[in-house]
Amino acid sequence: MSQPAATPALRTGEFVPLIALLISLVALAIDAMLPALPAIGEDLGVVRRNDVQFVITAVFLGMSMGQIFFGPLSDRIGRKPAIHAGLALFMAGCLMSIFARSFEMMIAGRVLQGIGVSAPRVVTMALMRDQYAGRQMARLMSFTMGVFIIVPTIAPALGQWIQMLGGWRAIFAVFFAVAAIVFLWFAIRQPETLPSERRRPLSPRAIGRAVVEVVKIRVALGYTLASGCVFAPFLAYLSTAQQIFQDVYDTGALFPLYFGVLALAVGAAAFVNGRLVMQFGMRKLSRGSMLLATIASVVCLGLAFAFEGVLPFWLFMAFLFFVFVCIGLLFGNLGALAMQPLGHIAGVGAAVVASLSTLVSVPLGALVGYTFDGTLYALIASYALFGAGALAAMKWADGGWRPKRRRVLLKASVDL
Repeated sequence: MSQPAATPALRTGEFVPLIALLISLVALAIDAMLPALPAIGEDLGVVRRNDVQFVITAVFLGMSMGQIFFGPLSDRIGRKPAIHAGLALFMAGCLMSIFARSFEMMIAGRVLQGIGVSAPRVVTMALMRDQYAGRQMARLMSFTMGVFIIVPTIAPALGQWIQMLGGWRAIFAVFFAVAAIVFLWFAIRQPETLPSERRRPLSPRAIGRAVVEVVKIRVALGYTLASGCVFAPFLAYLSTAQQIFQDVYDTGALFPLYFGVLALAVGAAAFVNGRLVMQFGMRKLSRGSMLLATIASVVCLGLAFAFEGVLPFWLFMAFLFFVFVCIGLLFGNLGALAMQPLGHIAGVGAAVVASLSTLVSVPLGALVGYTFDGTLYALIASYALFGAGALAAMKWADGGWRPKRRRVLLKASVDL
């Protein structure tokens, strides 16, 4: 098994919140916008109600483009300069959205924000892989997710409060300020983790060879596809959450509260996973969590037909809470499993893992969200269908889960 290349200079107590804040820019840029979507649509002349979902999916589109670039770039120039460049682009995208006078300009600004925020999203994974491996990496990623989840828990309420005080454009001003703060903190406190002797040339041929290498590694590809399947219905939920809670269930100003409760389920499970993974291992937790979430989705889909597509609100909340707990046990593990054999090409490996999983999840999740018709059929069915897909991808990655095959696969990494 590849060993960490460097000893982290920052103590865990500072390293975890710093990395969590970096990756939380993604959640902040998405979840804080949810309460403002109707106002944005009205001010910028959006005709079709579902079109405002592009304010959310545009960020993921930008991420899918940026991740494949920033990972290799970080292998060439180092982790810190790559993250700084991404934060600068994110802030530029915020300025575009602040001054947008058309929906098209707004979407362009959001795509640029997605490209920019892809740098901390993907390079922090490589930065962590520079220093940690195996269960220790999964443990740290889970603790990071536990801190990170505070942001989506409070982001909708924060966005609603900012909108009430200064309008929806002020939300982007807050994004800009947060990005500037984390830019300075990261620049001052975090050492570079990629020494010059380990840096790789930035050329299409070198990147292409690395991409082929990643795709040919069965474990990395399988768990990357599983991550895409897990995130696709989650993206559909994010795109339609405001419509479901406020239009279908008429929660009004309480929407951020309910959204925050469900986000807390993901964060709490991610934090608990940081402890469970050391005892049970990543594979066992991932398979068990995905199986439970898929079974619950199939059962709930059957109940949805009994209630003509709209579950009672308490049942809908209970279903999502249970599924999100399962997802919280998956996020850190799937990423660590995909990255485990890629320590020697951590930057481009993280880029391919993140980009491919995003390219799988964005079109599928956007399609599910765009078919929203006031019922929950599509959303619940997506959790069942893509859950089965994730299980199939994990089974393929582990060679069919046959005991003999597993012993071979785990010979060099018995702590997984």
